[in-house]
Amino acid sequence: MAPSKSRRGWVLLIPALLVGTVAVASVMRGKPDVRQDVAPTIMQEPADDAMDQTPRTRQSSIAEVLELADQALASMDDSLQDYTARFIKQDRSESGVLNERSEMEVKIQTRHRNETNDAPIRIYLKFLAPEAATGREVIWGKDLYDGQMAVHEVTVLLSWKTLWLDPTGMLAMAGQRYPIYEIGITGLVEKLIERGQKDLDNPDVTVTITRDHEFDGRMCDLIKAQRSQPGGGEDDFSLAEIVYDRERLLILSYRSFGWPDPDAPDDQLPLVESYEYRDLKTNVGLTDKDFDITNESYTFP
Repeated sequence: MAPSKSRRGWVLLIPALLVGTVAVASVMRGKPDVRQDVAPTIMQEPADDAMDQTPRTRQSSIAEVLELADQALASMDDSLQDYTARFIKQDRSESGVLNERSEMEVKIQTRHRNETNDAPIRIYLKFLAPEAATGREVIWGKDLYDGQMAVHEVTVLLSWKTLWLDPTGMLAMAGQRYPIYEIGITGLVEKLIERGQKDLDNPDVTVTITRDHEFDGRMCDLIKAQRSQPGGGEDDFSLAEIVYDRERLLILSYRSFGWPDPDAPDDQLPLVESYEYRDLKTNVGLTDKDFDITNESYTFP
């Protein structure tokens, strides 16, 4: 169903208001007091277990990481129809500004739900944090609303009308690193594969895998990739961490860090991006109603 003509009309009436709102938000994001809430994982060794003398951490390689990612993608192709989760992210915009930590409920119908793995992706978001965005709702579907994002804002000036935005337009992308359609664990795996292939034969990258790493109440593998020197490029990192649920063949978290300031080498590594999927429930039976702005459990006007 496409937005009606009256809905389209509202898009023409409110751009100045939206630009003003985005400008204020951008100023807030640019303040130096935005706190980095993510730091590299410090491993704590458990008490000695006389029955298990196998080291928790072992050397690995980009090739093994790519193999694990390929297995995860193949598993999703075979069986992942949809899922719900609590998505937590903090990253830097393309301009390098650190965004506030955000948290949202997500519902996603994947592209894996047909035999050719090209079903139209559908996404519902409800923001839980930061406080200024709490309650914001967003729906986007490749086959819905002419590809427009339906947005219900929470500010007094904008809360009374559903806004329709181009997902790659200036307003939708303000302060964002990626467009909405790249959200999700499928996109996470695909980006990991894309980046890993670039470093497949890079001698400057070392990889370790630590087993029995607890994440969201599950025992997972913690994969760490470290560079010995800057590699250049937009995806450069000094350290990347991946949480891999070996039992479910799912990647639940990815985070990467840049390089320390040469003038302050002891400072915290600067976060580039961090994405976590917690409370993940797969194949819950999402329906068209879950991606419909008229759903009575949603607050779209």
